[in-house]
Amino acid sequence: MEKIIIAIDGFSACGKSTLAKALAKELGYSYIDTGAMYRAVTLYFIRTHTDYTNPEAVQAALEKIHVQFKNIDQKNTTFLNGENVEHDIRQMYVSNMVSPVAAISAVRRALVKLQQVMGNDKGIVMDGRDIGTVVFPNAELKIFLTADSEVRAARRYKEYQDKNQVVDIETIKKNLAERDRIDSTRADSPLKCAEDAVVLDNSNMTQTEQLQVALDLTNQKLKTILA
Repeated sequence: MEKIIIAIDGFSACGKSTLAKALAKELGYSYIDTGAMYRAVTLYFIRTHTDYTNPEAVQAALEKIHVQFKNIDQKNTTFLNGENVEHDIRQMYVSNMVSPVAAISAVRRALVKLQQVMGNDKGIVMDGRDIGTVVFPNAELKIFLTADSEVRAARRYKEYQDKNQVVDIETIKKNLAERDRIDSTRADSPLKCAEDAVVLDNSNMTQTEQLQVALDLTNQKLKTILA
């Protein structure tokens, strides 16, 4: 069966990973959470007190970082140097630091190289902010997710509540706005919609509805390739 690369990009809290996971499951594809990779690097920097403004310190730290994913209880789980850090990387203190770290060229080069290797055999769904523009500019299907800022904040607030983490919604709104600003204006691989991406505004869509749209787009693309 023909397999393709599906790139899903978009702003924070748009539901990229939710859609990517569900789509990969339906298609029997591998799911790669690039956001988790940047969060893992950020967590390492925080734990080791790495000065991310110092290029030499950053490069030295990167040489000691190994990020991988394992399927634990049917969930994609992030491991940093052999440690399960899935819970730790979702904390607000990591969220507040991840965009500045992800803007560092050396960090992006290291992770993009790893991400491209992961896509060698195709049959993957990868989500992030530069997948369709930098990591896989030739991906067969590109989806750019967007949603109203209030909706995004409410979704992220619910995520924290579900994990019993106490974070007020105004803090979340400020965090999302700052991440949007940094991600969209960074010099290296800024967040932007690829010219050939399908824009999907899911502000008023259920997870089931957006998954169906993505499946329809995938099937259309596969039919085109096989025609």
